[in-house]
Amino acid sequence: MHKVHIPEKIVARVLKRQGRWNVHDDVPPDQTAFVVVDMQNYFMARGQQVEIPAAREIVPNINRLADALRKASGLVVWVRTVSNEDSFKNWSHFHDILNTPQRKARRHEAMKEGAFGSKLWPELDVRAEDLIVCKTRYSAFIQGSSSLEAELRSRGITAVWVGGTSTNTCCESTARAAMLLDFRTTMISDANADHNDEEHNATLINFCINFGDVASTDDLLARLQQPARRDIASSPGEARPVAT
Repeated sequence: MHKVHIPEKIVARVLKRQGRWNVHDDVPPDQTAFVVVDMQNYFMARGQQVEIPAAREIVPNINRLADALRKASGLVVWVRTVSNEDSFKNWSHFHDILNTPQRKARRHEAMKEGAFGSKLWPELDVRAEDLIVCKTRYSAFIQGSSSLEAELRSRGITAVWVGGTSTNTCCESTARAAMLLDFRTTMISDANADHNDEEHNATLINFCINFGDVASTDDLLARLQQPARRDIASSPGEARPVAT
């Protein structure tokens, strides 16, 4: 599990700007979606081209959050990356310039629909009532990537929790776009995974300064038990990520 650390000077900047650490703790659970990004074999199975070992460690937290949010009438969304012709045509810069031909071919074979790499990690607690969405870009919300925005709007969702892998790529891209589309967005400090602590924490720091909330699994579980807005004076100490 990543060692999460948000420096005190960053906490102070956030509190100065918005008066409290978490500002999205008053959203009704039934208007909340837990968007779990790219927890699939390509990023999680041993020996894969982009294996992120820490992603296997966050599975219990993801399952706990999914179970609790379902029970509170919220929505759980599993987002999978797939490689298809649209990817090559409309995201050619990534495929043709930022990858070698060999890497591009391996990626496509591993994540085309039905391939091992495109399938969700088997230890995830995926239920029939959950939503599964496929995306073709880093962000699930950017135009042309997936149907996620329309699916959430049609269900009256106003807030998004983001977890999954990797923190600084698909999760960050999805979370930033969610905020820019006016969803009240929270990145979960111990339900996201990256290649190392430095990249993970850098993303959380930038997100809490500029885009939305950062909260832990336990913070969110407690919020579901007591969904009313917390007292402003006590919020920073209760909800702030700490070094672990």
